[in-house]
Amino acid sequence: MQALQGIKIVDLSRALSGPFCSMALADMGADVIKVEAGPGGDMSRGWGPFDRGVSTYYLSCNANKRGICLDLRNPQGMAALRRLIDGADVVIENFKPGTMDAMGLGYAVLSARNPRLVMGSINAFGADGPLSGWPGFDQIAQGYSGMMSLTGFADGDPTRTGTAIGDMSSGMWLAMAILAALLERQRTGRGQHVGSSLLASLVGLLSVHGQRYLSLGEIPQRTGNAHSVIAPYGVFETADGPLNLAPITADMWLRLCQLLELPALPDDPRFASNELRVAHRDELKALLEARLKTRSKREWSERFVAAGLPAGPINTLAEVFADPQVLHCRLVQSTQHPTLGELRQVATPVTSYGADADSAGSRRAPPGLGQHTEEVLREAGFDSAAIEALLASKAAYQEAASVAAEMEVMQ
Repeated sequence: MQALQGIKIVDLSRALSGPFCSMALADMGADVIKVEAGPGGDMSRGWGPFDRGVSTYYLSCNANKRGICLDLRNPQGMAALRRLIDGADVVIENFKPGTMDAMGLGYAVLSARNPRLVMGSINAFGADGPLSGWPGFDQIAQGYSGMMSLTGFADGDPTRTGTAIGDMSSGMWLAMAILAALLERQRTGRGQHVGSSLLASLVGLLSVHGQRYLSLGEIPQRTGNAHSVIAPYGVFETADGPLNLAPITADMWLRLCQLLELPALPDDPRFASNELRVAHRDELKALLEARLKTRSKREWSERFVAAGLPAGPINTLAEVFADPQVLHCRLVQSTQHPTLGELRQVATPVTSYGADADSAGSRRAPPGLGQHTEEVLREAGFDSAAIEALLASKAAYQEAASVAAEMEVMQ
């Protein structure tokens, strides 16, 4: 999965949405140069928890990149950045709308210097419009998009998802847009400016709930772990914890009753049809759980699957990362970090079937602040004297100097 070899990306983004996007492209072979503003670097370096002084938040979204640290308020640092962009295929940013223009890095300016350049932008609520200036935080966008109104229990508060789905989904949408723009460039010879936002990405994930409102005018209500129109379907307690069970057809419902040795349930007037089972879901759940609590979630899951019933345990992360299927699918990969040693990380969740399996494990650890400054500048055409001048003037930072600044930010 190295289809983007030869594509150079200058990544100006911070925190999660942009770095998640550029990491996906790096995992596909692109040479991603993470540009951090000196002296402190990406704000996420200061977000815990920390592994021996290194932010696990930062580690989670910056693998397979090279890192350079520049002072973008210094004219020499800005000139160095412009030279990097001149030689790039893609530039990614997630500043507030208008910031790139104010820095003299708007797409019109950059594309005039480099017509083949693709720019990818992520913002909170859109590049223009009445809310374009609102700050971009994932949970704010989850609430604004309606996503939180669908998540949680009917008698509880609206709930955010356990991960920053707005940040990460906008990163994935932007990665797709960048790939499409690169493909279009093959035909036209010119780049283009593409973008997404946290709001747009989350509205784009409303799926059937959004269509339900647009077609029928119905506002879906929160149903917790139960399905809104199918029963039984959802979370059920077993002897050692919860599992998910989804017998979605009439035949599966009958097989479930047979497997649980509850032959009278299909004839019970309360459960004679799916609509009735939805209306009496709480009573039905209590009857099913009385049997399910006699065995473990793993044992029941295996029995259900053997009978052709979709089911699976609700795992803790400790169970996930020890699971035989997760290990078999190589969803965790290891690399060597310069200070942490062996670093295990979540792998890119795509597979190239038939590819050399060993190539999937070839990863670069998330870069230290300014780790590759000299290397990247030299590739951009700066000679030793010019690099020394940039470092001496603090227009650029390399790792030895920037680590002290990073530690100061974390403290």
